[in-house]
Amino acid sequence: MSETDAPKIEFPCEYPVKVLGRSHEEFQPMVMDVFGRHAPGYNDATIEIRPSRNGTFTSLTVFIIATGQEQLEALHVDLMAIEHVKMVM
Repeated sequence: MSETDAPKIEFPCEYPVKVLGRSHEEFQPMVMDVFGRHAPGYNDATIEIRPSRNGTFTSLTVFIIATGQEQLEALHVDLMAIEHVKMVM
């Protein structure tokens, strides 16, 4: 494997998705709705929620069972379509 090749992910696997957005009452429900459509069965108890120091932003880390690259790409597109979302990692 050369230095430019990304490591291959073997699906299915546990996969953390971090979503950063402006703190707003609709942010978390809208994000969780997208996860419910693309990765049903994620565990609510494992979600990590972290507000920024000033409370302007919130990050959500959701651990899903990723089934393939197509799922991850569709999840990313739908999350980025949410007005309050600034970044998906």
